[in-house]
Amino acid sequence: MPVLGWSVGKTVVEFIADYDHWVAFALLAIVGGRMLRESFRPEGSQEKEVDISRGILLVTLSIATSIDALAVGLSFAFLEINIVMSSLTIGVIAFLVTTTGFVVGKRAGKIAGKRAEAMGGVILLAIAVRILLTHLL
Repeated sequence: MPVLGWSVGKTVVEFIADYDHWVAFALLAIVGGRMLRESFRPEGSQEKEVDISRGILLVTLSIATSIDALAVGLSFAFLEINIVMSSLTIGVIAFLVTTTGFVVGKRAGKIAGKRAEAMGGVILLAIAVRILLTHLL
């Protein structure tokens, strides 16, 4: 997404900049809200379990986080930053943090259970609010 944002940065920035933060906010708020709601649902309830690592929730979360990366790429185009080195750095760091998150999350999920799901929902909501406030203020 940073490379895509960089490559089209000079042509579409005026179309994206006005509402990118609203889209990212809405998508993250939806996923975070669902996670938070699911964390308060009783264990044996009749409702279907929600797995954010599959299906439409995964796509929604991916799009929400990718919009920020697209915005970073757009800014790189204006700052004349080396896109290859920047994208490689972003990719390596994102891979390491994601892998660590999966390993720690798998172990912590067994211990923390529903509390971890609630915490994840709160974190996503906080990120959504941060994105919105950063762009509005």
